[in-house]
Amino acid sequence: MFALTTLDVDSRPVACLELEGKHYPLAACAQALDLPALDTSVRNLFDDWPASLALLEQAAARRAALAGHEIAGPVRHLAPLQYPGKVLCAGANYHDHLAEMNVPNAADKSAQRLFFFFKPPRQAVVGEGPTVRMPIACERLDWEIELALVIGKTARNLSPEEALDHVAAYTVAVDMSARDLNKAPDTFYKLDWVAGKAHDTSCPLGPRLVPAAFIRDPMDLGMKLSVNGQLKQDARTSGMVFDIREQLATLSRIMTLEPGDLVLTGTPAGVGAPQGTFLMIGDEISATIEGIGTLAVQIQPSR
Repeated sequence: MFALTTLDVDSRPVACLELEGKHYPLAACAQALDLPALDTSVRNLFDDWPASLALLEQAAARRAALAGHEIAGPVRHLAPLQYPGKVLCAGANYHDHLAEMNVPNAADKSAQRLFFFFKPPRQAVVGEGPTVRMPIACERLDWEIELALVIGKTARNLSPEEALDHVAAYTVAVDMSARDLNKAPDTFYKLDWVAGKAHDTSCPLGPRLVPAAFIRDPMDLGMKLSVNGQLKQDARTSGMVFDIREQLATLSRIMTLEPGDLVLTGTPAGVGAPQGTFLMIGDEISATIEGIGTLAVQIQPSR
């Protein structure tokens, strides 16, 4: 098993192959193993994912030849994908989350509608550490752990049966939600998805991308999120209302999905809004998904 990461090395992003906790720059891997050039950006690997995956498999199989090329010392993970083409997010997509938000008929799939919203890729996506800024004028910043996937093959009007063939990798995401800015009670539409969901640093991502080949069943992964060490969300991806296949089929009927696009698949129960508990500056969030790893971020002041 291997993964892809992007590390901060001397204040610049370096795309790496991760093997058993060690990180090898992709450029060094290609040179050491006399392989065709592996792109120095993780994002560009998805333009021809089958070819990239084959080269990465060769590099992982010849790990001994990479000795001495690993990045030494403590490392900080940037967002592994710098940057997605689109960031698409499924809203209200877990039965238990619908119930805690008092949505009618939460257990009845036929009563629900699959919908999506956008986040701006370059402004929203951040990596681990003190990277999340409190949105300006926000007093109710909430957390939402989500399984995220990266598209590896152009998709248009997919059937559910073929949808997973278009997924290249999975990672951990947190949908940071400004609940107060999301509401527009005095208007006919009642919600403002841009103000509530698209603010800067609203999509922490990482710490790694795990190729889909290494995730046995993305629809049965454990998910946990803690705030300041206190467990808030503890669920499995099997609790989705609309599974990943259905999500990609629906999205691909709306728009063409392209290599390097990112899709967040919804969050389970345990968010702060139902209890009136929200994030404060200095709070630490730790989000873990089985088979992928833990993403840890800290809330910083507005800027």
